[in-house]
Amino acid sequence: MRVPFEDIIHLFAEFEHTAFRLETRRGYASDRAGARFQAFLRGIDPPPEPENPWHVNVRRKAEQGARFSRVRIIDEPPTDGQRFLMAAAAAVHTADGEDIRVLARTDAARLELPEFDFWLFDSRTLIRFHIDDQDVTTAVEVIDDEAEVLAACRARDRAWPPAIPSNEVWARVRSSA
Repeated sequence: MRVPFEDIIHLFAEFEHTAFRLETRRGYASDRAGARFQAFLRGIDPPPEPENPWHVNVRRKAEQGARFSRVRIIDEPPTDGQRFLMAAAAAVHTADGEDIRVLARTDAARLELPEFDFWLFDSRTLIRFHIDDQDVTTAVEVIDDEAEVLAACRARDRAWPPAIPSNEVWARVRSSA
């Protein structure tokens, strides 16, 4: 069943061990609408936001022994949206305890990864994003069907080993710009 994203926010504080995200989009409308993205396009790196509720929660969960991780699929060369996400991750995510890695879109296709974004909590609860053609998240779907959750776990397990830490890729992308 599709629900607004706000209906699943509690999962980010309640999971026990792992929260994994697969990001497949070339950009997100929510990023493009923000002042940080517009400044980034003018050559200003996103400043750290350590008191942002997301970062506070990531640090709190890390202190409890839980782990956030992501694999972002990127194009070659990366889009402005993908470059922004790498720059923003470099600013604070790693220090908070979130492990963000990137994987080339060609590798994602070879690995037969899903073409939709999702969060996977404790390898039990799958949250599939529904995103429109304008890159706006219109809803999320809470999935606890064992076969679909298992498919997401397998996708995570295929994506993670070849993915490269985002900061390493960002350093290369940034130096070539």
